[in-house]
Amino acid sequence: MGRTRVTLSGWELDNPVIPASGTFGYGLEFAELYDINCLGTFSVKGTTLAPRFGNPTPRIAECPAGLINSVGLQNPGVDHVLAVELPRLAKVYRKKVIANVGGFSVEEYAETCRRLDASDQVGILEVNVSCPNVDHGGMSFGVSPQAAAQVTKAVKAVTKKPVYIKLSPNVTDIVPIAKACEEAGADGLCLINTLLGMRVDLKTRRPVIANRMGGYSGAGIFPVALRMVYQVCEAVRIPVIGMGGVSTAEDVLEMMLAGAAAVQVGTANLIDPWACKRIIEDLPAAMERYGMDSLEEIIGGAHHG
Repeated sequence: MGRTRVTLSGWELDNPVIPASGTFGYGLEFAELYDINCLGTFSVKGTTLAPRFGNPTPRIAECPAGLINSVGLQNPGVDHVLAVELPRLAKVYRKKVIANVGGFSVEEYAETCRRLDASDQVGILEVNVSCPNVDHGGMSFGVSPQAAAQVTKAVKAVTKKPVYIKLSPNVTDIVPIAKACEEAGADGLCLINTLLGMRVDLKTRRPVIANRMGGYSGAGIFPVALRMVYQVCEAVRIPVIGMGGVSTAEDVLEMMLAGAAAVQVGTANLIDPWACKRIIEDLPAAMERYGMDSLEEIIGGAHHG
């Protein structure tokens, strides 16, 4: 049987399959369906410093190859996550998790990460720089190399855990932003977040989502995500967690050949709650079909052809 173990910043995972933030909650609902300890790890629901109710409804729109969401970082706030959600999770999940962090200012990112850094249950801090930057007219931190680097430096200054910056694909060129994060001290990168999209209701002739636009995710964005992972892995030396439309074991292998050290699965969890379990179970057979003995040995293989 092929070796599925991978390593992220010194943290060894049994396999590279990681449910993405916002698609797995805090794991408890999925733990009622199967033993979630089979996962490499998972990224908990995006956490901000203060509790957030999120955006107005409706905030979900279905698409032929995925969905559009504009949830708006609804979460109970970092103190509740530390005091309630993580201890509750510890009863069913024995591994460390990835803590996904959102923010609306550099100071907020840093303070939220500082508090999460104290938790033994957190293995990696995943900093989502796709959040609006209120200091610069609501523009995302992730569209500017300078702003992304500023967040990276601020978080690294107050934490000891590995910091992975989650990048937005809604840019002309993602590579300069990835390189800026690396130069600012990021331990790794996660990409891609959702693409900007929308739907219009033919009956009402109005946008389906209250915020008009939202993040498009699902199988339809996989080729775009794969391309961006490939480009970023050509340009940086730090680990990359690839995501965007991953729904099969073969998708995992493609992402890793493009350079990803591990892979997150998002929308597939909302379509099929057993998606990650199925992918993990399918991996050894998929590896055997393509003559792969070890997943770590195939990372970046598409760059050497």
